[in-house]
Amino acid sequence: MKRRLARGVALGVASGLAAGVVAELFRPRGGEPSRLLDLEQVLDRAHGRIPGPPTPARRLAAAAERYQGLAAGVREPLLAAVGGLPAGVRLPPLEAVDRHGWLDLNAGLVRRAIEPLGARALLSDSLAARFGRAGANRYAALLMAFLSARVLGQYDPRLLAPEPEPEPALYLVEPNVAAWEAEAEVDGDDLRRWLILHEMTHAWQFAAHPWLREHLDSTLSGLLAELAGERGRGAGRLVQALGSGRPWRTLRSLQATMSLIEGYSNLLTSIVGRRLLPGHEALEAAYRHRSGRRSPTEVIFWKLTGLDLKLRQYRQGEAFCQDVHDLYGMEALNQAWASPTTLPRPEELNHPDRWHHRITQVHTQ
Repeated sequence: MKRRLARGVALGVASGLAAGVVAELFRPRGGEPSRLLDLEQVLDRAHGRIPGPPTPARRLAAAAERYQGLAAGVREPLLAAVGGLPAGVRLPPLEAVDRHGWLDLNAGLVRRAIEPLGARALLSDSLAARFGRAGANRYAALLMAFLSARVLGQYDPRLLAPEPEPEPALYLVEPNVAAWEAEAEVDGDDLRRWLILHEMTHAWQFAAHPWLREHLDSTLSGLLAELAGERGRGAGRLVQALGSGRPWRTLRSLQATMSLIEGYSNLLTSIVGRRLLPGHEALEAAYRHRSGRRSPTEVIFWKLTGLDLKLRQYRQGEAFCQDVHDLYGMEALNQAWASPTTLPRPEELNHPDRWHHRITQVHTQ
């Protein structure tokens, strides 16, 4: 009895201490409310993690000029494979950036994503907010610095950009490309043509189908607005909204679309690359080796950040596109770009026959 009483007293004391700590963590400190993520601090930290000085502008300009010459040899074969462009539509020119430039370009998207949250995303000044903000800033900086050293190329459709929308950007991260060229011992021109094919396919997806950017914009904006609105009504309402599944359904739909976008680009790079690039098989093998070779620390990092899941989703999208292409042909696969209603649903990515049946029914009605 005494032992049970002692345990009860100890538990009460521990609970009281825990409650006191929690109360102290969240007690308003009197300072100004602030955002959970300080983007300027994130960028400063991320830039500081990049070794060496920025690449001189003249070297980046020379790399961009080289890209233009290489792109000229792959643009028409790519457009012939995907079905061309509408009259008057053009693909953006290729640019060269270094790791610092990649950080600055992608900071713009992060900034545009958190701005809609506005004052509703402000946290009252407390120890918990300070600790949370510091941890979030370090995490975001580490993730962005890591990606700046891994990304080889990118097409930026300027999602969430204010009107009038800026020109999309199409670029390779030249220091990363050059480092991989030396490490994998592959032909430099073939490597850049291969990467240009991949990113140029993304550019075609958005340039030939303007509704795609509008669809992603409206879906992202709606998701952010919903979360911001529930956040403004209190943590309980936010948890309730998340528990209802509405944001997750929207997020899964977005992920399915992104899987299609990436998988389609991988497929076209493979189809056109085999025809044009003498070193295509060596490039594919080198890329598989690069993707699969990770230290134990990197494996943990990929899992903790969700990058591993994202890579699996892209592979799922590539398998979907490959299966549709092999079973029904490129014309059938391109029906995915007809409208938002023809995009594959999350549950259809593993069942391309179901997607094809649904799309066929739509076109025959």
